[in-house]
Amino acid sequence: MKKYIALLVIVSLFACKEAKKEVVSVSENTETSSKTEVKLYTFDGGTVVVNTLGLFAQDESYKGQSKEFADAFYVIKHPKGNLMWDAGLPESLVGLPEPYTSPDGAFTVSRKDSVLNQLEQIGMTPDDFKYISLSHTHFDHSGHANLFKNSTWLVQKEEYDFVTGKEVRESNPDMYNAIKDLKKIKKIKGDFDVFKDGTVILKYMPGHTPGHQVLFLDLKEHGPMLLSGDLYHFYENREYKRIPIFNYDVAQTRESMKKFEAFAEEKKAKVYLQHQKDDFNNMPKAPQYLN
Repeated sequence: MKKYIALLVIVSLFACKEAKKEVVSVSENTETSSKTEVKLYTFDGGTVVVNTLGLFAQDESYKGQSKEFADAFYVIKHPKGNLMWDAGLPESLVGLPEPYTSPDGAFTVSRKDSVLNQLEQIGMTPDDFKYISLSHTHFDHSGHANLFKNSTWLVQKEEYDFVTGKEVRESNPDMYNAIKDLKKIKKIKGDFDVFKDGTVILKYMPGHTPGHQVLFLDLKEHGPMLLSGDLYHFYENREYKRIPIFNYDVAQTRESMKKFEAFAEEKKAKVYLQHQKDDFNNMPKAPQYLN
């Protein structure tokens, strides 16, 4: 098990480049309507203690520092179906007597509870989900993905090709294994309006991985919001536009940051950084929700 976690932590950070393949087009047209009642539930997918924070900048801004990250996953309830957004750390961590530290000492990871137990708080099981979508396929966002094999996986084509490609399957099989049971797949290209009413939109923001995406929600009471995925891990990286050394494409990341900030300003959206503990702590936790 330790070898399994170590591989996930180390190899997924320095994941390989993918070959470019054919493009699948998806219409970006949406049907406008009055706001639909949408609920957002926040759950705990584990904790990541970054013992070597210097990995999260191209320069030495964080040399010698450490930081604790939250690792949330989310349930979006919509009248037309439910969506699981991200999937936390591997569930093999649940029940370990102590957190696990990677052999290089860079990361210490833990997860207290399974998705099945947590979903019981809102009276749901994996079979209640029409969709699952991941911001990207790194180990800390795909932990319980395979349990949603009856849901349709909404995935950017670039991300699908990346994680299922020969190079990743050979060099980091655990990264592929985390999603291999997802057989109902809808490959998308670019922004995707999940329910065609503007309330739940996958926004294509590549760079961290080839098909990285963020999630836009337009809630009746809370208003517009953005869940960042790993475009930004914590406040300082957003403020100073710092980029981890393990990102797939630095130039692409910078472009995505520009597009993200422009979209956030256009929509007047409140931004939540998924790994920032303050943002996680300030969210109502299931069975409470935002709407």
